[in-house]
Amino acid sequence: MPWNLFKYGLSRKSHGPAYFPAQPDLKSSYDVVIIGAGGHGLAAAYYLARDWKINKIAVLEKGYLGGGNTARNTTIIRANYLTPEGVAFYKESVKLWRELDRELDINLMYSERGHLTLAHTDSAVRTARWRAEVNNHLGVNSELVFPDEIARICPELNLSSDVRYPVLAALYHPPGAIARHDAVAWGYGREACRQGVEIHQLTEVEGILTEGDQVTGVKTNRGVVHTGKVLQAVAASSTLLADMAGFRLPILTVPLQ
Repeated sequence: MPWNLFKYGLSRKSHGPAYFPAQPDLKSSYDVVIIGAGGHGLAAAYYLARDWKINKIAVLEKGYLGGGNTARNTTIIRANYLTPEGVAFYKESVKLWRELDRELDINLMYSERGHLTLAHTDSAVRTARWRAEVNNHLGVNSELVFPDEIARICPELNLSSDVRYPVLAALYHPPGAIARHDAVAWGYGREACRQGVEIHQLTEVEGILTEGDQVTGVKTNRGVVHTGKVLQAVAASSTLLADMAGFRLPILTVPLQ
């Protein structure tokens, strides 16, 4: 249990100090500008400050902290991917997740409950078997399971054969977990601020300034900010920022919900 949460539980206070320190005015220049105050942007800011001692960092967010994709996802944490590169990357990620609440001193509600990827066709079963073999070869716990075992793992599932697409098998990943996405953003944001990072909400990027093939700054609704390094962490809006910078991404952005 995070120490601050334990102390709060024993106290008689109705609330503690402000969770985030007051942010200074937006400066005219920074070493690094990160666009997007979601999980990825805030984590990048935190690790750049902690591990690389870069503390002149501004995170710019057109809305509010954690209000984009970070607050609207399935919260699933897993490492049972297909390619060796993907498995290795997410295997290390899971290791970080298991200690992250202690590091950030916040209850992320991280809970390993197991993850099932259902297979409704023969080809999906073959892919699940392939993934299980790749996972086990690389030290990730996954296995192909069939309806009897699926029923034991998750009795709420409808495993009837009298449906249009019956469940034939599943890839079972016991370490599959969930976490509270809002807390992830808050935790990374607070710790980044403690490292000297500035988070500027309601600050929309309207353009990216370049000279030749070099970034020189960003134009915002609050003025121009000069920087030689820009990191975009805006999920589906990446194509919009890429257009501002003068290059194209092989991504089509479509609003689905």
